[in-house]
Amino acid sequence: MKIPTFIITIFIISFIASVFADDYLANEYSSTVLKVPNMADLSAVDDDLSYSLYHESCPDVEGIIYRKVKEWVTKDPTLAPSLLRLQYHDCVVRGCDASILLDHEGSERSSNMSKSLRGFEVIDDIKAEIEKKCPKTVSCADILTTAARDATVLVGGPYWMIPFGRKDGRVSLAKEATIVPKGSESVTNLIEFFQSKGLNVLDLVVLSGAHTIGRTTCESVQHRLYDYKGTKGPDPSLNPKYLNYLRRKCRWASETVSLDGETPNTFDTQYYHNLKKSMGILSTDQLLYSDSRTKPVANGLSFESSLFKNQFGVSMVKLSSILDLTSQDEGEIRGDCKYVNH
Repeated sequence: MKIPTFIITIFIISFIASVFADDYLANEYSSTVLKVPNMADLSAVDDDLSYSLYHESCPDVEGIIYRKVKEWVTKDPTLAPSLLRLQYHDCVVRGCDASILLDHEGSERSSNMSKSLRGFEVIDDIKAEIEKKCPKTVSCADILTTAARDATVLVGGPYWMIPFGRKDGRVSLAKEATIVPKGSESVTNLIEFFQSKGLNVLDLVVLSGAHTIGRTTCESVQHRLYDYKGTKGPDPSLNPKYLNYLRRKCRWASETVSLDGETPNTFDTQYYHNLKKSMGILSTDQLLYSDSRTKPVANGLSFESSLFKNQFGVSMVKLSSILDLTSQDEGEIRGDCKYVNH
């Protein structure tokens, strides 16, 4: 039986209220009533950002970006999740300042944590086209943020409005990219990391839902298949049939496998249903369904696609509004996203 949207919404609201009591690890629930935010709540996400910034200086900027992203994703649908991941890696390190795009020795892009990132050529193509129409006007950081949104839309995900005004940072350090959580992080570490970025448990569970599309390297999951925590055996929490499937797909660490084995090319709630069936491919994914702080949210989101998609847009606006003060004060509008201006 399908549970009505309002019941799921009330359930998630109650849960989030309890999570953000003074001690979010406590078992006692707070009586504070919090609402699931919507786009109206984010109308003034940051004083440095504006929804109307390019209305006069580059009125077709979003059209240019959408057409280019569509061109690339049509040719290669795997670029959609890659652009989402590229934005995530950018925003959680130094804020959304396009530091991940800088291509020099010792940059974030050169880090081992970034070796599987893709989509750089898409951003370069968009930037070149925008420079023809609106030179020295649109930052690479704004382009990346918008491209990630449009890529999501093109694979069936939600649309959300994006405030503009991010500056391109001039600093990018490989060692700083190591803060990006790995696929084997504990839920506690993930919660603490997200909170350090101004995000919450709901954002964590919702943004993890981006794993409904895309692929991961077999290297990141082989420990669960063959030597879980030094046992010389598989992770006992893995669905046995799914374990066999992954072992066939991941004979070599260099191979890749879909994050969502059921509907890998569609932005939907299947990710959460997979968790229920012990088919979360990354440890961090499956743990969301076994931890009491995150399981109720993951379970609730699985019932209502519209609720998940609406909240995904809200959480992405919050993610894309993480700014680094130094980058904003001393940043620039790069002419080429790979290099700082000279």
